[in-house]
Amino acid sequence: MIETANINAVMRALADPTRRAVFEQIVRSDEITVAELTQGSGVTQGAVSQHLKSLKQAGLVAERPEGRKVYYRAQPEGLEPLVDWMGHYGVFWRERFANLRTLLKEIDP
Repeated sequence: MIETANINAVMRALADPTRRAVFEQIVRSDEITVAELTQGSGVTQGAVSQHLKSLKQAGLVAERPEGRKVYYRAQPEGLEPLVDWMGHYGVFWRERFANLRTLLKEIDP
């Protein structure tokens, strides 16, 4: 089964809508700075930095310092615990729906 700490960290990081929006913006970019993430977001640079810290701790983003700037990029492998968890429950629900389909066919011939 999936390691609980990893899935909890990923779910907690993506549960916040603003943090999820920051992550989605990073995913759409090759690399992006805090200043670029802050532009037009309506969120302060300090708040964006806090969201980035949570995303880094969850393994969803990586940083690359260059001079005075720090560039952030998505780490797709950070989503693996979530994908594994969804895969596990996908099998669970597919089996339940197949059983329900069979039962409904038996009830209504």
